Amino acid sequence: MSKAKVLQIGPLSERFNRELAAQYEVSALWQQTEPLAFLHEHGEQFIYMVSSARFGCTADQLALLPNLRAICSFGVGYDPYPLDLLRERGIVLSTTPDVLNDCVADLAMGLMIDSARCMSASDRFVRSGDWGSGASFPLGRRVSGKRLGIVGLGRIGEAVAQRAAGFAMPVRYHNRRAVTGSPYQHEPDLLALARWADFLVLTCPGGKATHHLINAEVLEALGPDGFLVNVARGSVVDEAALIKALQTGVVAGAGLDVYEHEPQVPGALRELGNVVLLPHIGSGSVETRQQMADLVLDNLRAFIATGKLLTPL
Repeated sequence: MSKAKVLQIGPLSERFNRELAAQYEVSALWQQTEPLAFLHEHGEQFIYMVSSARFGCTADQLALLPNLRAICSFGVGYDPYPLDLLRERGIVLSTTPDVLNDCVADLAMGLMIDSARCMSASDRFVRSGDWGSGASFPLGRRVSGKRLGIVGLGRIGEAVAQRAAGFAMPVRYHNRRAVTGSPYQHEPDLLALARWADFLVLTCPGGKATHHLINAEVLEALGPDGFLVNVARGSVVDEAALIKALQTGVVAGAGLDVYEHEPQVPGALRELGNVVLLPHIGSGSVETRQQMADLVLDNLRAFIATGKLLTPL
């Protein structure tokens, strides 16, 4: 029996690439010298696509895939996909929800602690020899008992709130609509939430609806004692406004795992001592990445067998 043909937009882990290739006839688009020319010649062969929240796919690629029916994506983000076009053509999209909630929430807590207690900065202080020279390290700020505002109380936001309970942090959140049954106070006014919060943590989706949701006005409301933590998408924050706010003391600090134009991080951000910068490692544990890869394969297998995805968007 011939293997199903699968178009893979970009590389994932070596283990995933091997497992996919062992089960299907895979065409690696990123390895083609002229990707669009390849699709122009072979695109009608593909019913199934594998991609990720990093690579997504473009309208130009879809135009050359007339028989595409399903996309199985690695990650929870869906902003790099032309969703309107997918709906118009009846192409279904799966993501990998839930399996990464714990790791991303753990990282959000770590960024809160690091940005407030200046852990990365104090590490640099020791490594540079400044401590041994008699210099004193400035005081940080306490995390326990501080007010936590969550923008986007979905699965990951809920996991962050659960962890905050261990730090005795009161929690409020901002969503378009209140979450039924949530024990946390809903704040429909984002500016009001920012004024209330000591830490403003972003766990909302990316895309047009949240583009630059965190702007200069929100940062000013967060204030000179407040910290911003972003484990959502870089597009949610007006990066230029954040840089200015960090430079001028409009906010106390920030912890960032995502950026507007990854993997490019502005030099102005890299020069600042009051921001912790991570290379988009929210789901970056061995265990979670394997669970994500397994779920992509499970979704693809299920769709080929039944015509239905396990975790459709």
